[in-house]
Parts: sequence; C-alpha cells; structure tokens
Amino acid sequence: MASNKSLSTQEVAELLHVSKSTIYELIRRGEINSYKVGRKVRFTQDDVDAYIARSRHEQSVQPVRRVEISSELLRPADRAEAPFVISGQDVVLDILSNYLHQNGVVTDRCYLSSFEGLLALYEKKVDAAACHLYAVDEKSFNVPYVKRLMPGVKAVLVNISYRKQGFYVAAGNPKEIRGWRDLARRDVSILNRRPGSSARILLDGQLCRMDLDPRQIKGYEREMKSHLTMAAAIADGEADLALGTERISRQIDGLDFIPLLEERYDLVLRRDAMDTPAVEAILEILRSAAFKKEIRHFTGNDYRDMGKIVAEV
Repeated sequence: MASNKSLSTQEVAELLHVSKSTIYELIRRGEINSYKVGRKVRFTQDDVDAYIARSRHEQSVQPVRRVEISSELLRPADRAEAPFVISGQDVVLDILSNYLHQNGVVTDRCYLSSFEGLLALYEKKVDAAACHLYAVDEKSFNVPYVKRLMPGVKAVLVNISYRKQGFYVAAGNPKEIRGWRDLARRDVSILNRRPGSSARILLDGQLCRMDLDPRQIKGYEREMKSHLTMAAAIADGEADLALGTERISRQIDGLDFIPLLEERYDLVLRRDAMDTPAVEAILEILRSAAFKKEIRHFTGNDYRDMGKIVAEV
C-alpha cells in the first residue's frame, strides 16, 4: 500500500484489528498521528507504520513524558527535586508542556480528571491542575470545587479557554433531543463517564437539580473512557446521547452537537508558587502571541481570556 494513501478510521481499525472507538482513543492520547479533511479524520500508511513501530518499542521518544500520579487521599508524597507536573486531559496542556521544555522548565504530564487533579494539587503531588467543574447549585465553574477540595490552600485560577458543553446525538437528531429533560425519556438511552470526571459531575448535578433518580436513566451505568470514545459510540448507534465538548464532536462523522452551556477551563495553581520560574514561564507562554497562534486551530474552543487570572481563592 502506498504510504501517502488516505486511510479512513474504519480502514485503520481493520489494519490494527481493533474497534473504531479504540482508534479514536489512540488519537486522543496522541499515540497515533492523524489529520482532518473537513470533518473527516484521515491517516497515512506512514502514520499507521509509526504507531506499530512505537508499540513494538522500536521507537521510544515521546513528545511529552507521561507520569502516573496516584489519587489516593492523604498519602504523603516526597517530591523534592521533582519536575513541574501539570495535570489535565486537554491537548493544549501537552503543547504548553513542550513550550516549557523549550524554555528550560523540566515538565511532566499526568492525565487526571479535574476532580482528581485538584486532590493531587492539594496533596502537592502535582504543581498545576486543569479544571472544568460546574457547581449546579451555585451556577459557577471551578471556584466552588477549589474551595471544597483544597481547604485552607490559597489558590489562583488562570484561564485556558471557554468550551461549549452539550449532547452528542446521531446526525439529524432522530430522537429530537433538545435539553436536560430528555434524559428522563423512556425512549432515550445515554452513555456516561466514570465518577469524578467533569462530565459525570455535571450530569449528576443536573439530575439532582431535576430530582431525577439516576436508576431511571437508561444507560446511566454504561461508562466510557473519554469524550472521544463516547462520541464515536453515539455515531455508531450504541446509544442516543452522551455529554461532552463541542470540539470532539467536530472530529467524528455522523454526529450532531446540541450546546447546553459554556464551560470555563482553568489552570489551578497554588498561590505560594506564583513567583516561581515555572509559573512565571507558564503565564508568559499562555499570554504570548506565538502560543495563541499554535493552538488557535483547535476549533470549538474560545481563548479570549487565555493567561488571565480569573479568580483567587
């Protein structure tokens, strides 16, 4: 097969003997390269061959070093002389880490959820935690959770982006789903994220607000690993809706997106670290024209306040 031939997601899945959902998960984790033609995700044979080579350990260099951080509560952590660790699951954080490396700041990445990341920041296991948690009762993002999960710790919230959060539905919206109340319909099934994820916390908060028992929601117990795998599953007809971000919906064929609210995505830092070289470098990078140019092609996100301090707790 010619190395420059365009391959579809289905073709790559067949070559690797995995599901399409697995391919989308590999894309999300940055383990296989891809490109887009309109809304279609495409690959070259070179992309597939490079992935196979890496999986066989023939290539070992990764652009961002990943570390595993335990989210076990209150376990002491000795992090003397450790690299600067950024927690969060957005690809923009990977790009930020690479910029920090180029500026001489040794940086590691871990991919905890917002909830777990704040706990790890409280325990001083990470140095920065990206957060997009919505408090339904207070109609506010992030600050209420920083107060609750990091008691007694003074923190600063620096904005990364604003993102539309909503429902993934099949193209054409055959079930005519419009909003939160459709969760209670007997003819609608959902896919869910695991407890602690921001999407799960948002969903549970809305169910509580509407006084709906989760056991009445068809598919509530079906948990997926990521927005990307959920979106792919909805496009494949495995359920009628799932909650996620608009940007992911643009990567999947056969999918529509129903916006519900604009979420604020912030980087949470300890206030006593604001004068350190690493944090000063982060603020300089986030506010730079070069970095904003680098990430502006991620459609579906609004970077109007990137690098701005939006709250101090």
